[in-house]
Amino acid sequence: LRAQCLQRPQSPRMDLCHVPATREKGWYLALMAPNVKGPNYAWLDPSRLYCHPQGLQDCLADLLQPFQGDAIDMVAGIDAMGFILGAAAAATLRKGFLAIRKAGHLCVQTEAQPYTDYSGRQKLMELRTDAISPGLRILLVDQWVETGGTMRAAIELVERLGGVVAGGCTHGCSGTSTHSHRLRWPALSPPPRFPTGVAAICMESSEGGKWIQERYKCSHCVPARLQPRFDQHQ
Repeated sequence: LRAQCLQRPQSPRMDLCHVPATREKGWYLALMAPNVKGPNYAWLDPSRLYCHPQGLQDCLADLLQPFQGDAIDMVAGIDAMGFILGAAAAATLRKGFLAIRKAGHLCVQTEAQPYTDYSGRQKLMELRTDAISPGLRILLVDQWVETGGTMRAAIELVERLGGVVAGGCTHGCSGTSTHSHRLRWPALSPPPRFPTGVAAICMESSEGGKWIQERYKCSHCVPARLQPRFDQHQ
């Protein structure tokens, strides 16, 4: 591929062969495309980085690094862009993938949860009831956590069906959580030693984003020095 790219003339399009000499965490964030269509769209398009082979691989490696050694039974991705990262993460971990869908697409028995997305629109999310058994440890993946409404709805569905998203503590803590939110462990099923959690390219410091990060083990790709810019959509 590199040899083929070197033979091509220079173009303003993405150079799929260019890789920085020093690949710091989050270098691939610069591959994302800004919004050029106005306020009815998200402020940028993260999916452009998926087109870059090394960018996608490094993004996945950074997302999954905090969960190395954790017991994960399944990866779940949120409709729709969470399907891309979630399926890629599942393939990397050699685990199954569960699609959490927008309402009206599944022809099987489901549980539903209303939520408000980042744009303020009321929506309904569905999860099939035949894929999660009590105590199943699930890594939830989405492309972006802005207001947190979509991810919270997914967490609610997974936990309602007996799945384990996280052990009720922040990333890196141990012992009993002091938060009022308590995970409802199924009867006769002890908590797993290593809680699974939530992963997204970016988790903004919104009220909903903080709620998730305070209660669940989380992973994202934005370096601390860049977090304020992402929070302000700059």
